[in-house]
Amino acid sequence: MAKIQIGGCAVGPGEPCFVIAEIGINHNGDVEIAKKLIDVAEAAGCNAVKFQKRTINVVYTPEELAKPRENPFGETNGDLKYGLEFEEEDYREIDRYCKDLGILWFASCWDEGSVDFIERFHPPCYKIASASLTDDQLLTYTRKAAANRPILLSTGMSTLEQIDHAVEVLGKKDLLLLHACSTYPSYYNEINLKVIPTLANRYNVPVGYSGHETGLPSTIAAVAMGACMVERHISLDRSMWGSDQAASLEPNGVIRLIRDIRLIETSMGDGVKRVIEREVPILQKLRRK
Repeated sequence: MAKIQIGGCAVGPGEPCFVIAEIGINHNGDVEIAKKLIDVAEAAGCNAVKFQKRTINVVYTPEELAKPRENPFGETNGDLKYGLEFEEEDYREIDRYCKDLGILWFASCWDEGSVDFIERFHPPCYKIASASLTDDQLLTYTRKAAANRPILLSTGMSTLEQIDHAVEVLGKKDLLLLHACSTYPSYYNEINLKVIPTLANRYNVPVGYSGHETGLPSTIAAVAMGACMVERHISLDRSMWGSDQAASLEPNGVIRLIRDIRLIETSMGDGVKRVIEREVPILQKLRRK
């Protein structure tokens, strides 16, 4: 199975798990909140942070934008969607801030114009959301824009046949699949981690896990099952306003996640059964024969 390279980091079997802190829209339209979330991710030891980019009047219909929805930016769904969207000046500040801290950043782009927008910053990879997995036009456009950079494809709410087609459109070179359950937050009986080896065996590409549950155990288990990348939403405080906050990790949770992933990796060993040096005196003391 070929590995991929993200910003100089090798990602794949045998490599340290690549951890993405999904900021998404948890910045609530405020660059200063975004910077605080970047601080959390960098301090915890995450490899990258991820945002979401949409061209609002392309992704949503006029009818959807006109729907009443009380929110901090106004009275309609459109007010909310536009209020949560960062523009070029905001992303230039994010780009500068991440470079100063030495942490990678990229985005999931929901339309072709957003791909063009994010490409101005030459991200180390692109992410395609589960909702976009069946959008052949966006898949093709993103692959062309990414050139020799990796594409991460989330597979939530998708059948194997739909994933087959998406993989055919994108090609397996520089591709990583993310197992996901697209419920927010996910219940543990919905997560189905055994899909991780299913995807790895079926497509022979690196496979990771994008989690939307409220705790850590299933994400840690995903790494033990072979996930070479994990992605979790992060929040300064899950009680903050916002649709994704409840399915996110607070700062202490992010720190624990990284700690536990690295402990799991250390614990996995090499699979060779041997008597280790520290066992010898115990052996001598306790064995009769």
